[in-house]
Amino acid sequence: MHWNTLPALLAQQTQPPERPQAQLLGPLGMFAIMGFMLYFLILRPQQKKAKQQAALLKALKPGDKVVTSGGICGVVVSVKDKTVTLRSADTKLEVLKGTVAELVEKAGGASES
Repeated sequence: MHWNTLPALLAQQTQPPERPQAQLLGPLGMFAIMGFMLYFLILRPQQKKAKQQAALLKALKPGDKVVTSGGICGVVVSVKDKTVTLRSADTKLEVLKGTVAELVEKAGGASES
């Protein structure tokens, strides 16, 4: 077989599809599957975690032991609209509510897991 006959052979084997719309189903199906995977593997868990964080921040009250995203451990002294005042050792800190990453112990003494 010569190289100059290869395009002729390939041209003979190519047949027009019976339904051109059927060719579109393959790529559209793959995009649909990738969209579902994106939603269930990335977006849905992220939304779930955001809801848990919002519930945590809403339930903060004085006496709770918390850890901030910066690693500061402290006890909540007061809660305002956008900030939380923490007591850590002999220091009193005012941090944004969004920096509270974890509730270690509730004010009543029950630990949160």
